[in-house]
Amino acid sequence: MGWDLEAFAASAVSVSEDTAAMYCREVAAFADWLGQSGGGASRASARETGPEEVDLRAIRRYLAHLSAQGYARKTVARKASSLRRYFRWAERTGRVSADPTVGTMVPIRERRLPRVLRSEELGILLDQPRAAVADDGRARCQRDIAVLELLYGSGLRVSEVCAIRAGDIDWERRRLTVNGKGSKQRIVPLSEPAAAALSEWITDGREEMADPSVAEDAVFVNLRGRPMNAQAVRRLVDRRASVQTNPHALRHTFATHLLDGGADLRHVQELLGHADLGSTQIYTHVSRERLRNVMKNSHPRA
Repeated sequence: MGWDLEAFAASAVSVSEDTAAMYCREVAAFADWLGQSGGGASRASARETGPEEVDLRAIRRYLAHLSAQGYARKTVARKASSLRRYFRWAERTGRVSADPTVGTMVPIRERRLPRVLRSEELGILLDQPRAAVADDGRARCQRDIAVLELLYGSGLRVSEVCAIRAGDIDWERRRLTVNGKGSKQRIVPLSEPAAAALSEWITDGREEMADPSVAEDAVFVNLRGRPMNAQAVRRLVDRRASVQTNPHALRHTFATHLLDGGADLRHVQELLGHADLGSTQIYTHVSRERLRNVMKNSHPRA
């Protein structure tokens, strides 16, 4: 039976395809390490060491190996989480008799406050493109602005932007049906700039860029006319940003600006699609920190 990663990926219906692929890569890396190091077994090939031979000692040795190789605590914790998910599935489906990850201690993740973009950085992204992108074609500019306005104006995740289909947009009510994590849907309002940019892209630029035979009803397409993926969105932000940042920083900025403006935390949770209020509460810390910095930098006796 072996590691059976294809069946494992197919079972991960509550996460995106990219996340399921990441789980498989990290389990495969563990399997390769087992074969090269022995991992508690005396096999020479990674594929000859099956999941049923893995014990807690091998898991701990692997995590210690990752730490010794200089991996960040957050990365080690993520890889440990992928292994836990795999072995829970393997136990549930009878591939192993017991989950060897039970009792695994992993490094506590450092909780860093998310970075919020400053007004001038947002301006360059949304209103004043850098010289490097000023000569982009009209359609590409229309697409890029629509994507950026959704990331910041509606606080969408990258995967949610890529998943938008034409039928998800309610133009009359100016709102959008979003397919979020775990196949959960939510409805978010469209800001005026986002609605205008989206309308301009769909009615003008998309027809020029999309390949009808493969793009179907995907709203956003890449330069080859195919449905846009997360990597293409990250490249888009990299090209247009004046500082090193990422698409998720726009979501952080959206949430923080709402709280700065007095929005209720529960409303922000609903807009972001967080299942747990604790995931939203980190933005209250960001908001307070921003206010402290404003006072420190602006008040003569701060």
